[in-house]
Amino acid sequence: MRFNEAWLREWVNPAIDTDTLVHQLTMAGLEVDAVEPAAAPFTGVVVGEIKSCRPHPDADKLRLCEVSDGESLFPVVCGAPNAREGLKAPFAKVGAELPGDLKIKKAKLRGEPSEGMLCGGSELGLDDLIDGLLELPADAPVGTDIREYLALDDTVIEVDLTPNRADCLSLRGIAREVGVLNRAPLTEPAVEAVAASDEATFPVTVENSDGCPRYLGRVIRGIDPAATTPLWMVERLRRAGLHAIDPIVDVTNYVLLELGQPLHAFDLSKLSGGIVVRQARAGEQLLTLDDQTQELRDDTLVIADDNGPVAMAGIMGGRPTAVSDDTVDLFLECAFFNPLAIVGRARGYGLHTDSSHRYERGVDPALQQLAMERATALIVGIAGGRPGPVTEAGDAARAPQPADIALRAERVTALLGAALDHGEIVDILERLGMTVRETGDGEWTVRAPSWRFDMAIEEDLIEELARVRGYEHWPSRVPSGTPAGEPDGERRLPLRRLADTLRDRGYLEAITYSFVAPDLLAKVDPDHPPLALMNPISADLGVMRTNLFAGLLNAAGRNLNRQIDRLRLFETGLRFVPGADGLAQEPRVAGLLYGSARPAHWEGKPRRVDFYDLKGDVEALTALSDPAAFSFRPGQHPALHPGQCAELVRDGRVVGHLGKLHPRLARDLDLPADLYLFELALEPLRDGLLPHFEPVSDQPRVQRDLAFVVDAEVPAGDLVAAVRAACDARLRNVHIFDVYQGEHIQAGRKSLALTLTFQDPSRTLRDAQVNDLVEQVVSQLKQQFNATLRD
Repeated sequence: MRFNEAWLREWVNPAIDTDTLVHQLTMAGLEVDAVEPAAAPFTGVVVGEIKSCRPHPDADKLRLCEVSDGESLFPVVCGAPNAREGLKAPFAKVGAELPGDLKIKKAKLRGEPSEGMLCGGSELGLDDLIDGLLELPADAPVGTDIREYLALDDTVIEVDLTPNRADCLSLRGIAREVGVLNRAPLTEPAVEAVAASDEATFPVTVENSDGCPRYLGRVIRGIDPAATTPLWMVERLRRAGLHAIDPIVDVTNYVLLELGQPLHAFDLSKLSGGIVVRQARAGEQLLTLDDQTQELRDDTLVIADDNGPVAMAGIMGGRPTAVSDDTVDLFLECAFFNPLAIVGRARGYGLHTDSSHRYERGVDPALQQLAMERATALIVGIAGGRPGPVTEAGDAARAPQPADIALRAERVTALLGAALDHGEIVDILERLGMTVRETGDGEWTVRAPSWRFDMAIEEDLIEELARVRGYEHWPSRVPSGTPAGEPDGERRLPLRRLADTLRDRGYLEAITYSFVAPDLLAKVDPDHPPLALMNPISADLGVMRTNLFAGLLNAAGRNLNRQIDRLRLFETGLRFVPGADGLAQEPRVAGLLYGSARPAHWEGKPRRVDFYDLKGDVEALTALSDPAAFSFRPGQHPALHPGQCAELVRDGRVVGHLGKLHPRLARDLDLPADLYLFELALEPLRDGLLPHFEPVSDQPRVQRDLAFVVDAEVPAGDLVAAVRAACDARLRNVHIFDVYQGEHIQAGRKSLALTLTFQDPSRTLRDAQVNDLVEQVVSQLKQQFNATLRD
């Protein structure tokens, strides 16, 4: 919600400066996102009047004007098509400084002197309403500084509202809040009913009173198509972020900003039969104001006439019935639509409008009559016309009704941690427009006003008490009680240890959305149909992630597009997998690796990362818990290269995958092929060993190096596991130090060289004992893998 401070102070004007106002709004829960000046800085511009205007003798498109600043006349050469005698426009005198570092000096244009410049809106950093000079009202005082006349020394404030505070999506709502916070009176503009001066009406029928409990319509005949929007309204719209279009549309936008009630105007001559508020029917289409043809769904509430839909209710009007420069007769509508009938519909069509933004969050159901009279008065005052009587249809009883909420002082104290005087409780609630009735000592029944439809339970009222009194005025106290939950057992590794390990290895932690694009997830994880969101924040975030790869690949793409050539990212979070037992929410850790293994260094050319760098990082995680419980084996994953993919296994169960990005996926996502990924279940990683003491042996260690020739398909991990199984506790370590295929090795076979380290903690091992252990290893490997010792 954007508004300018000067407009707000016409409604409520507490004795505080802008900084204090902004702080108050933020502390009251209406977070201020931006505060900026209403216009760019410039000096030396006044209201000027063209006293005479004649063609330039040597240029067809230029005019020679004499411009008055109220004291003197100045010759000015002007090329604006609307320059004419008697026109009042901004006049930049010699010495004036305009936005864009433009300084006005005396000049000669085609031989004629020019002492100053007549300005359009663009020269002052304002909207250009027409091609030419900014036309000021005839009563504008000549010589007055234009900044003073247009109140440009003003501040624009942008407030970011939470969805429950739809009542503040209007200047009126913001003014109410400021008045409450400062105990300042609210001065609303007088809105009186506009008497009908024409008998014309247009029939209205509401078929869906649940979706539209209240629909008001009014015919206004004989408006002036040549009328223009007054400058004061144009400026207020501009400062709110809206462009002026034409007087009728500008009035509806103005009332939307002022009161928070959307309205829409139809060209009466383009309507047929009567208005019907109903659900869309199969096969119906509507060309909307953004010139897009929408195929309407049957869950969409529409405004229709005898020829079909003319507007999507609460979202956008149709182009065929829109007002235009030729419109003379209007049908003005103002309705209350149930939020449940509107929510999600605009997004389903790829739309988001000021109307849908408000209707989805809720509009005051008692506001329509006031808004209709306000809009009628403004239209008639600007464009003339003869308004007819207001017609109303629907069932107002189906509109939301304020609830009676019980409030207890005891509950206020319990939740806020401090007692609040009973009189202050009543005072705050009544200042908020609520009706308070005492039902006992420290007990009340409270009814919220129609615009506070977010008030439903006792806690809502208590939140208002805390907010209005001011969070900074409540005492700070340490909560009493015992923290809930059981501490982790000694075997359970804290998540921080895993994250710190990855950080120590050069990874940066990423935090991505839990919802991702459906097409991306279908490529990354086609085996698990995802859970679709009913109301996604955008079309490309429509499903819950079934793994963490999608978010990391998106992050990698953004980084690589910004010339990041070495990347290590990890993320911890939940994946969401629908199944027969409901939605499984599983904690995972995932990582992404790309680029050089080490940062660039003078020592030599850096090496690119490979699968074994990735495997080493995963082994660093398994080493934190119980490294002997984990093993690797070849695996398959749709997002990973079929020849460079491994599974991480614990106790016979697959707990993760790691490998190189699949070439097809790299091509589809425009990512490099040498990008590596891993994703692991968190719980097995966090299940570690109990810390225990192991004495340091003073006995010597004995090492034996053995090279075995086995089939090329035999995993090295299986070979190491077999060696450990063949020996007892005296085998302290097995280390692979060489892998060889080539000359002197039979085709389809490979050589694996192992270092076996033996040690007995209580005595020195003899050669015969070590030889017996080695023979057991050789025998076991020969039997299990047809392994032979390499000569």
